[in-house]
Order: sequence, then structure tokens, then C-alpha cells
Amino acid sequence: MGGLYRAVVFDWAGTTVDFGSFAPMGVFVEVFDRFGVEVSIDEARAPMGLPKRDHIKAMTEMQRIAATWQEAHGNLPGEEDIDALYEVFVPMNERVAARYATLVPGARETVEALRSRGLKIGSTTGYTRSIMEHVVPVAAEQGYRPDNLVCSDDLPFGRPSPMGIYKCCLDLGVADARQIIKVDDTEPGIAEGVAAGCLTVGVALSGNYAGKTVDELANLEPGAVAELREGAAKRLKAAGADHVIDTVADLPALLESLR
Repeated sequence: MGGLYRAVVFDWAGTTVDFGSFAPMGVFVEVFDRFGVEVSIDEARAPMGLPKRDHIKAMTEMQRIAATWQEAHGNLPGEEDIDALYEVFVPMNERVAARYATLVPGARETVEALRSRGLKIGSTTGYTRSIMEHVVPVAAEQGYRPDNLVCSDDLPFGRPSPMGIYKCCLDLGVADARQIIKVDDTEPGIAEGVAAGCLTVGVALSGNYAGKTVDELANLEPGAVAELREGAAKRLKAAGADHVIDTVADLPALLESLR
């Protein structure tokens, strides 16, 4: 792999930390509730992977949520409303993100295996830098220290644009984004890699679309797990994923098969 690829860029929640991508879910529900609008976990999960202000905007554009907002406030949600929601969301997510920053099983070992092959480790996220200030130290305590971090508010354009990957190229000293492997659990995160020309790898079972904890997944019947895998893989491949694996623990074997 060393000659063809020079770096692997990982997403965070649902990919390397926070198995099942739970940290933002309750916050989205509570934030909208504070504004008199009830939303479901499924509605909160739907735009996952976008920068968080864009995520909130996407939720307000859902027909049911927009109609409920209009009933509660007398108007359809506008940019000022989105700003108000986002202003409440960020500090709330800052408080809870660290509690969900446990590494996905096998993530540290995968990173060590990749580094042993001479690959650099980059990272992008839909979280703001203020949120990641709470996550990064917890991950570091568990042995995960990527070589860079690109947050949603670092650049003028976030996912699904390729700008985060381009910033990784600059940070990591990679001249061509086609020498990067992008690993992510969401459609916008995969699209980010596709737009930059990366090899893209989706993770199906640790991420947002499966939405299960490690224990919940372990207690499911094989058929139910297969159904979750199939559903997540379908969405990731539709977004452009070249390959889909269960979790990042499976990445070294995949890369070995591509040699």
C-alpha cells in the first residue's frame, strides 16, 4: 500500500469513537424541544455527517418539522431560527461529547497497523473545534492521536465539499488527494472523499445508520445484524463508497487485499 497511498483520513463519531454515533442525538432532540418542536431520533440521525449548522438546517427543511415549527412559531424556520438553534446546540454538545468518546473496538490497533506501513493518519469531522476540544483529550488517553484534525468550522465549506480533504493534504504533506483513503460512516463523509478523488471506505455497523451500541449489536440475532449491515452499506455505496466494512477494525485486512 505504501507506494499507492500515503495517508488514511478518518471521521470521528461513528467511525473511530462513539460506536453507534450517539453523542449528538439526544442534544438535537432537546434543542428542538426547547423551541417547542418535537423531533425523533430518526429525524435527528438523517442528516448525520454534515457540519452541525447544516445538519440543523437540513432538519428544519424536513416537511414535518417545518410544519410543526410553523404551527409553534407562526412562520417557517429561517436563517435566524437556525442560528438560534445552533447557538443552543453547540455548548450542549460540548458538554456531552466527551462522555461518548470511547474508541471503537480495534481502532487503536488499526491505526498502529497503518502507521507501521508508513501511512499518515488524518481526521475530519462534522463537529466544531470547540466540541472537539472535549473529545480529542479523551481519545488521546486511549492511545488515538491522529496527525491532524479538520473541524467543520475551520473552513468556508464543509462536507460534502472536498475542502476538508484538501486541508488534510496540506497538513499531512500529501500532494495528491488520490493518495488518501477516506473512512467514514455517513453519506456526506463519503461524499467528501469522493469529491476529492480519494479511495473511500464506509463503515456500516459502528456508525450512524446502524445506530447500535457494541452490546446492543452483540445481542442481536445474525439476521438482524445482516439487515443493519445491508441497509447501511446500501446508503454508503449510493454515496460513492468504493468498499464497505463493518468497523475500522476490518480496515487492515481490506487494505491487505487491495495490495
